[in-house]
Amino acid sequence: MHINNEWNDYRIIATGDGEKLERWQDVVLLRPDPQVIWHAARPLSSVARPDARYIRSSSGGGHWEYAKQLPDSWVVGWRQLRFKVRPMNFKHTGLFPEQAANWATMIELIRGANRPISVLNLFAYTGGATVACLSAGASVCHVDAAKGMVELAKENVGLSHLEDKPVRYIVDDCRKFVKRELRRGNRYDAIVLDPPSFGRGASGEEWKLERDIFDFLALCSQVLSDNPLFVLLNSYTTGLQPAVLSNLLTLTMPQGNVCSYEVCLPTDEGVVLPCGASGLWTKGEKNE
Repeated sequence: MHINNEWNDYRIIATGDGEKLERWQDVVLLRPDPQVIWHAARPLSSVARPDARYIRSSSGGGHWEYAKQLPDSWVVGWRQLRFKVRPMNFKHTGLFPEQAANWATMIELIRGANRPISVLNLFAYTGGATVACLSAGASVCHVDAAKGMVELAKENVGLSHLEDKPVRYIVDDCRKFVKRELRRGNRYDAIVLDPPSFGRGASGEEWKLERDIFDFLALCSQVLSDNPLFVLLNSYTTGLQPAVLSNLLTLTMPQGNVCSYEVCLPTDEGVVLPCGASGLWTKGEKNE
């Protein structure tokens, strides 16, 4: 279990009955969470009044209900890094704060390498990992099929004053891009993958995690450099255990060390909230 406790601008106030009550800077949000299968000690809205709440629709999707007018967006900080957040479609805010545990790991690995490191960030969303890797001194190729998310990533890089660092932004289907990089002969020292359970590429290409991830990891292994540093795989798919991620990396990556773990967030209640799983491959003599 990996938990990062360095957030000052984010915390989970309370959980229960399928929801979590969160404070993002000065804004309180109430959002659904499928992992919260326990009952709340008391109604969450009585613990702290939410400024906005995401309501699921019985037909799928949902909408935000606002108790007061919120700014279009606001900024939260982790260490010296800054990220823009706002209520978005499908209950999201544009940032997954539990990933700070992985940001810390990547920063440590990149700084500890004592050499130039090139990172390929796939399904890169709004660039949390991109910002973290740039801050550690790496160069980053940021790839996502959604143009709007790539634009938000650029803003996050700018908010952290890293816009002069070596970064490429690519709006493309990740599989198509990796295949082109293979043909071009481009290689990377580290790869970060944060794939969705289901998605469509810029030209309607369909992605299903359980069906496609093994073959895609095998493809990605071919764009690793001759002296690779790490491969980090994230999964938010309910039921995909950490051991599955270990197996995927063991079977697709070169000989090395593999570990997997739950990624969690602390709560003010004294329990932890599971937020997915990660698998980490690093170069070594054998798998562990």
